[in-house]
Amino acid sequence: MNLLEVSGLSVGLPTADGLVRAVDGLSFSVAAGELFGVVGESGSGKSVTMSTLVGLLPGAQASGSALFEGEDLLTLPPARMRALRGRRIGMIFQDPLSSLHPHFTVGWQIAEMVRAHEDVTRKQAMARAVDMLGRVGVPDPARRAAEHPHQFSGGMRQRAMIAMALALNPALIIADEPTTALDTTVQAQILELFGSIQQEYGTSIIMITHDLEVLADIADRVMVMYAGRRMEAGTREEIFTRPRHPYTRGLLDSSPARHPGAGRLRPIDGRPPSLVSPPAGCVFHPRCPVSTDACATDRPPVRTGPAGSTAWTCWLDALPAPPAAPPAAARTAAAKAGGRTLIRAKGIVKNFDGPRGPFRRGTAPVRALDGVDLELREGETFGLVGESGCGKSTLARCLAGLHPLTGGHLTINGTDVSSGDPRAWNTVRRDVQMVFQDPYGSLNPRRRIGSVIAEPFRIHQALEGSELRRRVQELMETVGLDPEHYNRFPAEFSGGQRQRIGIARALALRPRIIICDEPVSALDVSVQAQILNLLSDLQDAFGLTYVFIAHDLSVVRHISDRVGVMYLGRLVEVGDSEQIATRPAHPYTRALLSAMPSGGDPARSGRRIALRGDPPSPSAPPPGCVFHPRCAHADAECSASRPALLPGPDTSGHLAACFHRLHHGDTPATAR
Repeated sequence: MNLLEVSGLSVGLPTADGLVRAVDGLSFSVAAGELFGVVGESGSGKSVTMSTLVGLLPGAQASGSALFEGEDLLTLPPARMRALRGRRIGMIFQDPLSSLHPHFTVGWQIAEMVRAHEDVTRKQAMARAVDMLGRVGVPDPARRAAEHPHQFSGGMRQRAMIAMALALNPALIIADEPTTALDTTVQAQILELFGSIQQEYGTSIIMITHDLEVLADIADRVMVMYAGRRMEAGTREEIFTRPRHPYTRGLLDSSPARHPGAGRLRPIDGRPPSLVSPPAGCVFHPRCPVSTDACATDRPPVRTGPAGSTAWTCWLDALPAPPAAPPAAARTAAAKAGGRTLIRAKGIVKNFDGPRGPFRRGTAPVRALDGVDLELREGETFGLVGESGCGKSTLARCLAGLHPLTGGHLTINGTDVSSGDPRAWNTVRRDVQMVFQDPYGSLNPRRRIGSVIAEPFRIHQALEGSELRRRVQELMETVGLDPEHYNRFPAEFSGGQRQRIGIARALALRPRIIICDEPVSALDVSVQAQILNLLSDLQDAFGLTYVFIAHDLSVVRHISDRVGVMYLGRLVEVGDSEQIATRPAHPYTRALLSAMPSGGDPARSGRRIALRGDPPSPSAPPPGCVFHPRCAHADAECSASRPALLPGPDTSGHLAACFHRLHHGDTPATAR
């Protein structure tokens, strides 16, 4: 029995440029008790669809029907819609911090939602809030209910949003990108929680995401959207093992998880069309590698598979075999030979002052980096992974000279910059550049991109006049931007194009080292693939050396030669990317790998290794091994002594800071 039945839904959004046809003739259904995944690139209409269904887009021009428990959501009066929201339909938004009011405690906000729909006392509502926080896995719920949102970690805030959505036991929960901003381990916990909610409450869940991989282990059915239309819908097994639409296969092929080696990814060429004037025929045909003449003129039919388990909108009855992936370009000779050392860090320490205020005097400093040793060789890509707050970005900024060191020694290209002396940094400043996580936030919105890319030349007085413009346009062409867009502003570019602008700026002075701080985490999977291919091409063309920071191990494994795993300001494991991915020696690395989505691959599926609690505070790190409070293998030695980062008996290049190194084939119960 279907809980929600949407038929012919179209949504128009009036803008200054014309009517945006955000959703165009969309039909789908959600059965009682199922998890229904909705996937597609940014702008595909996923969030607009769900916001329209629950009346959160009052200015939208909606048509069609959306039957929920026998009522058409599109024609409900506002009072009835308000009664349904929360009680029968719950919402979980992407950013829990912006969804929770910073002034009120978490428990008060959940209780207030209960009192808005039920005639209960404040005490009864608060008891319900505490109970729900406990049910979704928030430790010590009575105490945490009295805390404010900023006192919760990202994962705990998302659990609080789930508790709020569940408080009235709704029949349907709509989760809009609930794991996008979370670490891999926290993402795995939230996805596991959704499965528990289905089993315990029989709740239907619509989960919106731009990454198919996160649906691989939990979705019952999946719908793929593009430019406001349904491209394909089917069971999880059909979508992941036998995709019928070229767009679905393009999304899967763009994922680094499906290309663990160093070969090139197969991104979807081009970018989504304007929805003010969408292309005729199939909206995907301008980017489709197998389009025909009919695709450009006529709207394709809906085809169905055996027993109706899958449906796709395409002129092709079956997809041709995909072309072989282009071989990876050969690494530079320096990288193959090991290369000379460009960065040598020894015992790096970075402390930040603790919170200040009338009641916080004498608080302990935050120890963001706690004795990091690192060597970076010419021509290689060194990946850094770990949970949020582990010190990855702080290390990057120390290596780039944006943070002065508290202690330790740092040498870059033979120059000692440990003291932070500006004269020492001036000798290496051109050699080290950064690409930041948020491409829009790192670009001045009031300056044209030609001026943004030219800034390094002006600072170092390298070029001027017509030669400067020529060089900037040459850089734009190198990173795949149109040189004619020299005078455009950052807001006129897509997210992927803005990241290319940041890369062009970093390349301006021909540096030896580029530090990439989460450069693809905010991008769609297809754009992410384009940027990863671009970084590989630039490395081969210019002999670049990368420090690549990410929390997604599949991305790091794909692009990196060596990988360092960080936890609470320390490197706990370092090794070749394949060693780390297939033969992890540290329990923390094993837990990170187990939290990765399987992508529908049985070889990558298995029992997740649950980590106990949240990472400790860096202002009061635990004694001994910093990971021991969350480690299933910890004993008295781990809590008393700090393990050194040492090689194991099998290989000299694989280092781990653990008294009980894991070996290939060990299980959590036997690794000792």
